[in-house]
Amino acid sequence: MLRDYWRESRRPLVSLVFISPLLVVYEVGVLRLGPAAMRNGAAEWMKSILQSLGFGQYFLLPLLTVGLLLGWHHVTRDRWYVPQHVLYGMAGECTSLALMLVAIAYIQAAILGSITQFAAIDAWSPLGNVITRLFGKAIGFCGAGLYEELLFRLILLTGLISAFHLIGATPLRAAGAAVAVSSLLFSLAHYVGPQGDSFTFFSCLFRFV
Repeated sequence: MLRDYWRESRRPLVSLVFISPLLVVYEVGVLRLGPAAMRNGAAEWMKSILQSLGFGQYFLLPLLTVGLLLGWHHVTRDRWYVPQHVLYGMAGECTSLALMLVAIAYIQAAILGSITQFAAIDAWSPLGNVITRLFGKAIGFCGAGLYEELLFRLILLTGLISAFHLIGATPLRAAGAAVAVSSLLFSLAHYVGPQGDSFTFFSCLFRFV
């Protein structure tokens, strides 16, 4: 049964159905908040590339994301069916991984002797401002769960594995090297651009791990 779950949860159509709520919440939330929105860097990079190619329509990137997964599913000639229990399993898997990340952060803080608050909110801020900022961060996190994974995992990780295969690496070494390189680039990307974070060893190491 577990083997069936891993196979089903990797199907593009299942992935599309699972991420659709995040996609809608992020794109509508960014439009709703306007300048106050916490935009995702990966999404902004990909949108800027599309704009440089003459495609500046706002909803083009989410439509391309949907089209990519639908096209991938069509090419695999798989059935157009999404088991509901697999979606529940994916939600549970995501929750487990999130709890693991929290545990890693605490362990890392204990080892390095650091106390870092990734989502600190000024205590003196008015209640309305706090709620707006919390909502803005939640919207930004939805974007991170979509576009960062699209860019650094689905596109970059796959490309790196193929590149390491071409230079003669074994499948295991190609996968390991691709995971390490893409994770490092993923971490460093958070400190690039006007909206980038201030670099700290703690946050860089956490994001890499």
